[in-house]
Amino acid sequence: MTAREQARFWEHPDLPGVDLLRARYVRHTFSRHVHDGYVIAAVTGGVEGIGLPGGAEVAGEGGVVLINPEVPHTAYAGAAGGWSYRVLYPSTAVVSAVAAETGGPRGTPSFTGPVVADPAAARLIAAVHEAAEQDDVLAAETFLRLVVARLLSRHGAGATRGLPGRAAAPGAAARARELLTERLADPPSLDALAAATGAGPFALLRAFKAAYGLPPHAWLTGERVRAARRLLDAGVPPAEAATAVGFTDQPHLNRHFGRIVGVPPGAYQRDRRTVRAR
Repeated sequence: MTAREQARFWEHPDLPGVDLLRARYVRHTFSRHVHDGYVIAAVTGGVEGIGLPGGAEVAGEGGVVLINPEVPHTAYAGAAGGWSYRVLYPSTAVVSAVAAETGGPRGTPSFTGPVVADPAAARLIAAVHEAAEQDDVLAAETFLRLVVARLLSRHGAGATRGLPGRAAAPGAAARARELLTERLADPPSLDALAAATGAGPFALLRAFKAAYGLPPHAWLTGERVRAARRLLDAGVPPAEAATAVGFTDQPHLNRHFGRIVGVPPGAYQRDRRTVRAR
């Protein structure tokens, strides 16, 4: 790779069956190859060229690239300046499980087109990456399921709209909330929550949002911020409060604290001390 190129290819240990690539390429060219799973990519800048058995395709910023398992393809800069993208490589088992739970067709799912315009899906792909990079497995699992379900329902062979399936048992959402509260700093994964409540992951997501207005990962973030406020009020430094409630570091706390409270945690603590000293 050249000095202007960069790439990170990795797998989160608690997100099995999904590889992640975040990259910017200028002159790099992928030779013709296949994957035993899927390629789901969101182009975030420039233009990517994709060589496929049926001919060449291009995907510009905001485009989503969908390549089925065992399909030979190449990738290269589709314009001067190259391209940047975030890629998910889910296994067939991961995609098939989502298809089965959401009422998709039997057999190995497939996508109908290699390049689609779906800004919401592109945002969800980015959200999977960001959550995984922040070690927020609950959020990463949630966004992964949502984006795969969305793409299958809109761009899958034999696609059907919506997310049908068995409803969660009464009390499943409340039990999930209890588990999240008990394990604020080390929450269970979405699969573990679903198993503990006897519901499927999508059924639990629907039930939880219906009961509390937010999906589990977003509700957990709000609870962490509330817990951080209590620690800050008690004089705990922001960096210590961040890790105590489950955020990866203070910048992670700063981002969510500001979105919910309206000020950074340091300013919140300083101003509260000033008022109390009067």
